[in-house]
Amino acid sequence: MKYIISGIQQVGIGVANVHQAFNWYNKHFGMDIPIFEEAAEANLMLPYTGGKPHKRHAILAINLKGGGGFEIWQYTSRTPQAPAFKPQLGDLGLFCTKIKSEDVMASYNYLKSQNVKLLGEISTNPIGKKHFFIEDAFGNLFEIIEDDTWFGKGLKTTGGPIGMIIGVSNIEKSIQFYTKILGYDKVLYNTENSFSDIAVLPGGSVHVKRAKLTHSTKRVGPFSNLFGNSYIELVEAKNYTPRKLFENRFWGDLGFIHLCFDIKNMKALQQNCETLGYPFTVDGGAGFEMGEAAGHFTYIEDPDGALIEFVETKKMPILKKLNWYLDLTKRPAEKPLPNWMLKALRFNRKKLV
Repeated sequence: MKYIISGIQQVGIGVANVHQAFNWYNKHFGMDIPIFEEAAEANLMLPYTGGKPHKRHAILAINLKGGGGFEIWQYTSRTPQAPAFKPQLGDLGLFCTKIKSEDVMASYNYLKSQNVKLLGEISTNPIGKKHFFIEDAFGNLFEIIEDDTWFGKGLKTTGGPIGMIIGVSNIEKSIQFYTKILGYDKVLYNTENSFSDIAVLPGGSVHVKRAKLTHSTKRVGPFSNLFGNSYIELVEAKNYTPRKLFENRFWGDLGFIHLCFDIKNMKALQQNCETLGYPFTVDGGAGFEMGEAAGHFTYIEDPDGALIEFVETKKMPILKKLNWYLDLTKRPAEKPLPNWMLKALRFNRKKLV
């Protein structure tokens, strides 16, 4: 059996205060359903944490309207570090997260009313999609972009993350990576210029190669209906010498720490990654538990060292109060879970105080 990618499961975000960050993303993006919350020691990421385990507190939150989740992650045994420089468009790594919106103007007006830092006005990207950019209260960049695939009901016009803008050093090499391993085989555009719609970003006036990728066929797998479509946008700066966003820092420090995909058949995925020259750098093993959820997680690096996580979910809570936990090992790999089952997660919604 080949491996299956259901979609973007979550974006990891390193923060200084996990509960403050959860409240911010709940209020402004509607990321209001915690799947798990756990304080423990991270002892399996040693290649990226200075060779030592560190204590952390993490919350995985989703928006039932659709898209992936946020894994909000805080060191508790050390002070998380910010980059030593102001990240610019073209710097290498996970630069800006894409958030889906059903009404871009309504999202813009709401975030403006909440005094969120808006970067410019609403504009259109090279394929005519409306979008705008913001900076959250913690210095992270988000692109709010129109989308037309939705799952359930939420309390905001936005859903969850549906992609990432990633700085790369060689766009053609990176296109091959994201196509052959992650299935982003459809190029929506691949062009070179200075672009007015991204000029509002830090360093956004730089001359770049810019490519946006998606998948040509609908994703399958247990959570594919919830995750929906997703996009990878690659940016290669042409008159700027980029720096690695996480140079001289640990995984888990401030910023976007990984891009995570929900998968089935980890062994087949591992074989393909090794064949293409991108072996697992971390393997958490098949019995890993995180709070009320369990599964098998692994990591690889993209050609410029950005961390891509894979999670094969084994168990997840649906209704904790009723002790309803879903065992995914007993379900067909390609078949989406019934929508009603995942929509029952709404009963775990955490209201703002």
